[in-house]
Amino acid sequence: MPEVLKAPLVVEFPFTRSLGPVQSAFLTGLRERTVLGVKTTDGKVLVPPVEYDPVTADELRDLVEVEPTGTVTTWAWNPGPRRGQPLDTPFAWVLVKLDGADTGLLHALDAPGPDAVTTGMRVRVRWAAERTGAITDIACFEPYEGAADTGPAAHDGRFDDAVGGIVAEARLDYVYSPGRAQTAYINALADRRTVGERCPSCRKVYVPPRGACPTCGVATTDRVEVGPAGTVTTFCIVNVKAKNLDIELPYVYAHIALDGADLALHGRIAGIPYDQVRMGLRVEPVWTEGGRYPDHYRPTGEPDADYDTYKELV
Repeated sequence: MPEVLKAPLVVEFPFTRSLGPVQSAFLTGLRERTVLGVKTTDGKVLVPPVEYDPVTADELRDLVEVEPTGTVTTWAWNPGPRRGQPLDTPFAWVLVKLDGADTGLLHALDAPGPDAVTTGMRVRVRWAAERTGAITDIACFEPYEGAADTGPAAHDGRFDDAVGGIVAEARLDYVYSPGRAQTAYINALADRRTVGERCPSCRKVYVPPRGACPTCGVATTDRVEVGPAGTVTTFCIVNVKAKNLDIELPYVYAHIALDGADLALHGRIAGIPYDQVRMGLRVEPVWTEGGRYPDHYRPTGEPDADYDTYKELV
């Protein structure tokens, strides 16, 4: 049996969110080396602050300033820092109850090793050299020998040039394996063939194959070559530019039922004005030089398929 494919993949995107008055004050405060919490209905101080009481759901606006020192309530050692984490050397993740707060703030503790970290140890904030109004303005925590300082003090939350929104770069690195069925499907595409698998019970042919029939719950091992032509079952017109996709707007993406398949796959339709794409249009794949999959589908010139031949695949 051919080796099952696997490859490293990265999913990343910038996540943008606006801030309400409480979160804005909290992040702007960090930029100014000030840690703010919010007082709940029953008088507890939450750090990081939230805008609604987690118990009563009351709106919270009573901001208070807490100390940049605190006590570790629990921790876990991180022996291998990953990309984007606060420190590039081994460190501890700690939950710190800052002096004047009633809840814990999660962040990194710079320590030489796990033996140097204990529940109940005193720590203080190490501020980042450059601060922009983000949680990363706290570079990390560091050990601190001092006792607890004063309690919370009222704060109006007002700062010059308050932070109104943040952009967080989300990224996920992982290794993906498509499994036995899709490995065969991908390898066939390299030969410009489309291969699905037939369920031994209901006899449906699935493209791309998943290795099992979702209806009958049995393994699909009988490989079937389908297409290359197919029928547009439904489609959408795209009017929004996608990053790093050099395709002139508008364009059409469609569900295409390849001949012999009982599951529609999706692909881009070209070679025809976007406003002439329609359900039932007969199309065929167009391959680029060295491409591992069809670049797009174009009309074959055949008469449109009758609706009854593809209505179960819409």
